[in-house]
Amino acid sequence: MSEYKVPERKDVPEEYKWDLTSLFKDCKEWEQTLKEFEKQKESFVSFKGTLHSGKDLYRALEAYEKILKTGERLGNYAFLMQTADLGDSESKELYSRYIISATDFETKSSFFVPEVTALDDSVVEDFYRLDKDRLYSVYVEKLLRMKPYILSEKEERIISLFSTSLQTPNNTFSVLTNVDMDFGEVKTEAGKIPLTQSSWSSFMQNPDRKIREEAYRQFYGCFEKNKNTLGELYSGSVNSDVAEAKIRGYGSSLEMALYKDKVPVEVYKNFISAVHKGFPVLHRYYEVMKKVLGVKELRHYDVYMPMVQLENSRKTSYEEAVEIIRKALSPLGQEYTDVLCKGLLNGWVDRYENKGKRSGAFSSGAYTGYPYILLNYKDDLIRDIFTLAHEGGHSMHSYYSAKNNPFMHYDYTIFEAEVASTVNEELLFRYLWENPASKTEEAWLLSTRLGDIVATLFRQTMFAEYEMLTHQILEEGTPLTLEVLRNTYMTLLRDYFGPAMEFEAESDLEGLRIPHFYRAFYVYKYATGISAALDISSSILSGDKEKLGGYFNFLKSGGSRYPLESLKLAGVDLSSSGPIENAVKVFESLLEKFEKIVLEINK
Repeated sequence: MSEYKVPERKDVPEEYKWDLTSLFKDCKEWEQTLKEFEKQKESFVSFKGTLHSGKDLYRALEAYEKILKTGERLGNYAFLMQTADLGDSESKELYSRYIISATDFETKSSFFVPEVTALDDSVVEDFYRLDKDRLYSVYVEKLLRMKPYILSEKEERIISLFSTSLQTPNNTFSVLTNVDMDFGEVKTEAGKIPLTQSSWSSFMQNPDRKIREEAYRQFYGCFEKNKNTLGELYSGSVNSDVAEAKIRGYGSSLEMALYKDKVPVEVYKNFISAVHKGFPVLHRYYEVMKKVLGVKELRHYDVYMPMVQLENSRKTSYEEAVEIIRKALSPLGQEYTDVLCKGLLNGWVDRYENKGKRSGAFSSGAYTGYPYILLNYKDDLIRDIFTLAHEGGHSMHSYYSAKNNPFMHYDYTIFEAEVASTVNEELLFRYLWENPASKTEEAWLLSTRLGDIVATLFRQTMFAEYEMLTHQILEEGTPLTLEVLRNTYMTLLRDYFGPAMEFEAESDLEGLRIPHFYRAFYVYKYATGISAALDISSSILSGDKEKLGGYFNFLKSGGSRYPLESLKLAGVDLSSSGPIENAVKVFESLLEKFEKIVLEINK
């Protein structure tokens, strides 16, 4: 058997690549459109100081929409070209030119938002009367809601000039942890293998416990050496959040982060409290893990180890994966599966790995063109079928949003984004679980789903609680010293993992290595997303036609509502504890079934 070699981009058959002609015929057309974009930018400046009537505002928004729509198309094409081959200099240049041009437009148009928010009520009411089709009204309504916290044009410009400097903690953290920190090598049966941020997870899943421990101590030993710098960087990031919240007049940095999505602070706090009520079943999960792994003490370097090893996994071609997804998602109806599967087989997806291609997977939906998906599909990994279903959920959300809304409010928020993708994952899991190739595969599916819920519902909530606490500590006047950061994180580790877990002295350093913390109050959206998705998928699988119709209303709502309102269309009220309680019940039910099947296998 010949050794597999990763192909060059030019050697990948066209039918395996995404078809970008839905955006631009070729790079030449992109170049022509960029020139038009430059002209549009220059002409937009003429609207400065002219918004005296509803008609003036309407005309300005027409021009603004045209520029944003053109910019989105230019940016999406350049971004996708670059990610398909990061080593291609022409694609790099294309994307860089777009970024420079788009940044220039941000500067040139900085007058617009302050001018709109400063308009008299009579002008705004006049505009609403003119905008009979509500092409722009939702955008203006959401903008005016931000009015109390938008500063003068001069002040906003000062803040924008500091925006690059305020990214220094994040950028320095990224360079330090991904470039400067050398984690060394770990000796394995296959020889010495470099320990990196990328290889870390595979080491934590190594069946040899000694290798896991060595990799863990070596990895965190590096963070120990840099702990003071990392502590200062995170503290600096929190300081920036707190300072901006004060400058803008918010009650707290948490309120500032939630305000745009119209999520009350109490909803965030109540969500954390509701997850806390699920601790008994979460602690039981770790007790089960301890038994299944057969260890006297469950250590921090054991928790990423799969409880079930799936050997001789079935091989599933990409085309077969699409057919499995079609069957699994059939409860969503034929229209949904027909559109999705046609797209997956005809131009939406860049399917396989090639040299220089970005790792992982993503969906890139936009108003114009296909809702594209980047994959690195491998036919021997069941996980990749889940990845395809997940990204397909994002793409179908984008498809319905763009099809049913005007450009200025078609785009949904990150809060809503993880719902559609996770519904697809849950439906696929249920289908595969009902049709397993073996008892071992059934156990693997259960253990994997349990692990996903732990990682998304419980772990992300722990992260969200840590962010809330660190920002509160600083806002109350206590400096965020390294000791404070470590003690706060260790307390949370003990609360969430429970008595089954024995921690290492360096375990609390995990709080200094999470990149998401530099984008404060973002991770809770993963936890709310899976809670909503489990609630929705349960209703769909029960045959609730009303809930199914409500789910499609949610998919079609785009950015026309605020997240909590749009999810109510799908019958999910995230301002209550109900969805979280339901998610914990689903988790508990799966855990009971897993315990039962593991006992059967081990008889």
